[in-house]
Amino acid sequence: MSRIAVVVKGYPRLSETFIAQEMFGLQQRGIGQLIVALRRPYDPFIHAVHRQITSDVLYLPEYIKDDPARVARARRWAEKQPTYAAARALYEADFAHEPNANRQRRWGQACVFARELPEDVTWIHTHYLHTPCSVARYAAHLSGRKWSFSAHAKDIWTSPEWDLRVKLDDAAWGVTCTKVNLDHLRGLCARPEKIDLVYHGLDFSPFPRRTPGKRAADGGAGGPVRLLSVGRAVEKKGYDDLLEALARLPANLDWRFEHIGGGEKAEDLKAHAERLGIGARISWQGARPREDVIAAARRADLFVLASKVARSGDRDGLPNVLMEAAAMGVCCLATNVSAIPELVRDGETGVLVPPEDPRSLAEAIERLARDPALRERLGLAAEEDVRTRFSADPGLDMLAERFKAVL
Repeated sequence: MSRIAVVVKGYPRLSETFIAQEMFGLQQRGIGQLIVALRRPYDPFIHAVHRQITSDVLYLPEYIKDDPARVARARRWAEKQPTYAAARALYEADFAHEPNANRQRRWGQACVFARELPEDVTWIHTHYLHTPCSVARYAAHLSGRKWSFSAHAKDIWTSPEWDLRVKLDDAAWGVTCTKVNLDHLRGLCARPEKIDLVYHGLDFSPFPRRTPGKRAADGGAGGPVRLLSVGRAVEKKGYDDLLEALARLPANLDWRFEHIGGGEKAEDLKAHAERLGIGARISWQGARPREDVIAAARRADLFVLASKVARSGDRDGLPNVLMEAAAMGVCCLATNVSAIPELVRDGETGVLVPPEDPRSLAEAIERLARDPALRERLGLAAEEDVRTRFSADPGLDMLAERFKAVL
C-alpha cells in the first residue's frame, strides 16, 4: 500500500495539536503517512496523541550547515534527474523575488527530501503555505509527484501575494480551516474551486463535559473568579492587552489568572504584570501537555483570549484552545478578529469585544466575573454548539477520500 508524505515545519509540536489530530485521524482511516519535518522538536512535552501516531518521521537538515555532506549528495543526485531543469527553474523564479539564504535553504532541503523519499510515497501534502510549502513544492517537482496543501493562519497572512499565487496555482488542490481564509485564498487563485473549507474540528473524547453544579464564583462572597488563557506568548495573542485589562479591574473584584503556553514574550509579559501590580494574582505555567490544559480548564470559571492582528500581519485562524474550552462548557471571552466569530457568537455562545481595546475587555471580564448565571448559560450553549458544528470527523473523512483516490 502506498503512502503520502505529510510535510510540517517541526514534529512533534505542542502548539500544533490540530495537525497531530489530523495525522492520527487519517491513520485510523487507513491512510499511510511519512511525516517529513523541517526541524526536530524542541518542546519539553508531547501530547498523548503523538504517542498514538505510528508513522515514520524523516527529519530534514534544519540548516545547510547542519549536514553539508548530506545536502551536497542530494544536490548532485538532483542534477542528474530528468526533472531537474524544470524544478530548478521554479526555484530560480522564486529566488528572483526573494534572493536570500532562507530561499536557498529551502532548495537544499527539497533536494534532500526528493532524494530520500521512499518509492511507496506517491503524494505530498504540506501543512502551511510558507516555508514547508516551498520545500514540498520543489521536492514534488524534483521527484515527479503531485502535491496538495492545508493552509492555516500565519502562513496565509504573512506570505507575500506573489508567493501565494504561485503556490495556489501549482498545487493539485488545497484546504483551509476558516471561511475568512477561504475567501482570501480563492481570491488569489486562478482556479478557486480547487480550494475547500475544512474546519479542523475536534476529537471530543479527551474533553469532559461540564460538571453539573459548578461553584458560583463571583469575585466577592462567592470566592475568586478563576480566569484561564492558553496560547503562545507572541504578539498576535494580545496578552499585553489582556494584562492591561486585568490591571483595570476594580479593587473589590477577587480574581486569579492562569496562563499556559511558552513563547518569545513570556518573560516580558511577566515583567509587565509586575509593573502593573498584578503579578501576585497570576500563575505562569509555561508549555504544558494537553492533560494539564484540560485540568486547568476544568478549574476555570472564564476562558479569555485577546487575539489581534500583529504588525507583521500574522493573526489567529480559529484557535483550537477556544474550541476545547467551549467543548468543556467553559464560558469564553474573545476578540472579534479573524475567524473567531465563526465559532463564538456574541451573547449566544460567548462574548466578543474589539481587539486591542483593554477597556472593553476589562468591562467584559468584570461583567462575566460577577454573573455566574450568565457564564453558565453561555458556557452550556457553547458546549452544545461546538460539539454539533465542529466535530473533526467530517473533515477527516473528506481528506481520507481525497488521499485514497491517489494512493
